[in-house]
Amino acid sequence: MILATATILLFLMNLRRAGERAGRAAERLDAREKNDAIHRQMLNAAARRPHDRNALAERLRDGRF
Repeated sequence: MILATATILLFLMNLRRAGERAGRAAERLDAREKNDAIHRQMLNAAARRPHDRNALAERLRDGRF
């Protein structure tokens, strides 16, 4: 009887720990997805930047900045 109770208790504790690990993994995945989206935005902005001072001045004059 004591052995069965101990076994069930250990199983429940292990189940709880597995749930905590899964929750942390989900949080890490969410954080990584947000960081990747921000990084993509930065790369897109860098690809559209003016190539030199003249191009920057022209964009500012045209109001396209």
